[in-house]
Amino acid sequence: MTVQINYNSNTLKKNSGNIVLFVDESFNITNLKKYISINEYSYILDLLKINDKKKNIITYDINSQRKIVLISIKKKIRNSEIENLGAKFYEKFKDSKLNSYKINTDTILKGLDHFISFFLHGLKLKSYIFERYKSKKQKKNIFINLVGKNKPSINDRTKFKAIEEGTFYARDLVSEPGNILHPDEYAKRINSLKKIGLKINIFDEKKLKKLGMNTLLGVGQASIRGSYLVTMEWKGLKSNSQPLAFVGKGVCFDTGGISLKPAKFMEDMTYDMAGSATVVGLMKTLAKRKAKVNAVGVVGLVENMPGGNAQRPGDIVKSYSGKTVEVLNTDAEGRLVLADALTYTEEKYKPKFIIDLATLTGAIIVSLGSEYAGLFSNDDKLSNQLIDVGQKTEEKVWRMPLNKNYDKLIDSKNADMQNINYVGGAGSTTAAQFLQRFILNKTPWAHLDIAGMAFSKYGGALNSSGATGYGVRLLNKLVEDYYE
Repeated sequence: MTVQINYNSNTLKKNSGNIVLFVDESFNITNLKKYISINEYSYILDLLKINDKKKNIITYDINSQRKIVLISIKKKIRNSEIENLGAKFYEKFKDSKLNSYKINTDTILKGLDHFISFFLHGLKLKSYIFERYKSKKQKKNIFINLVGKNKPSINDRTKFKAIEEGTFYARDLVSEPGNILHPDEYAKRINSLKKIGLKINIFDEKKLKKLGMNTLLGVGQASIRGSYLVTMEWKGLKSNSQPLAFVGKGVCFDTGGISLKPAKFMEDMTYDMAGSATVVGLMKTLAKRKAKVNAVGVVGLVENMPGGNAQRPGDIVKSYSGKTVEVLNTDAEGRLVLADALTYTEEKYKPKFIIDLATLTGAIIVSLGSEYAGLFSNDDKLSNQLIDVGQKTEEKVWRMPLNKNYDKLIDSKNADMQNINYVGGAGSTTAAQFLQRFILNKTPWAHLDIAGMAFSKYGGALNSSGATGYGVRLLNKLVEDYYE
């Protein structure tokens, strides 16, 4: 299903087609007289006496070919609430036989200059569907015709389209099955983003061995597919100022390796690369909207498989940083991929900050469910910025503790550290504590554990069930509000 928007519709004609009108939260329709007929006005005015005005979308069927839709706007409405309103509109009418609507932008309350942009953005985000592998695809389209003077500016249209493309790209990547989007294919897809202005560099196994990225390589060594580190650079400033760095875990399929996962729900482990998908989607958004910032995205792409060449529990590997890791559980693999990626990113790019994203622990789902991503950070300023933009976009984060006292839980007798806490408890914190050891130069750093946010069984305000694309809008807003 697609949503097609016509930004250049003609002046609204009375008694013509489905019409969408905006009113205040009291459903005062006095100012709508000039947009509908006298009979329609009287009809709606009468029915409003018995309508439940707690609803913010009320529909009146005038006849078999015409609806009048009233959408109420409260006085102090946040942008995220406007997006949710657009999403509700889509949900309400996606299955309607009447699929064309004229939105009268002249009825939007004064002072809401960007209202229609956010409304359409929410509508578009909610309309996403992944049906690439269905033989019978939905052919229905919803046509939105904008009339009136309060139409989105060119800047708004460019920005929101870029965000939508980045979010949808991330959702597409997460939705792909493991036999299609293995590391070899994933690297090729990222490489195709050169055409939008990103500088792409792909490190294959030979290059990674030369660099000494053994914690990353160890995870993928049993797979017939390659393992990769891929960097994406966006240079939106003429100066060589420090870039913003985003790092993502890209485990394209996670069996757990020798520490094999249970069979039940293992098919969901195609989304264990969602952190990397967010980074790729974000970089696409920044490039498409020509963000005035220097940024780099770094993703580690592997497949964690059992086999004769698989990494064993008890193996000790030397990381890119020089620190050694005892691998006690091969299903705690994401932190091994990120370890090398984090140190390399910090050393190579010397960024203003590093934010990594990963579906890292089941423990974060126990803690926060699917409402918040877990935020772990060594920097209060960066944490507060992420909390702020999380509230604005409703891609929320909740700060969790880091403390040196947790270090004893991942100290190893045989190496510098071990990759799991065998004592139990604080699973998400000790995983983040492990990652923090690979930030060597006190660079401001934040780790987002998105295990509960990347994939939704039941859907959310702006997404249907399946891949959410969580983090693209969050991090784009961080860049937009604080670093451009």
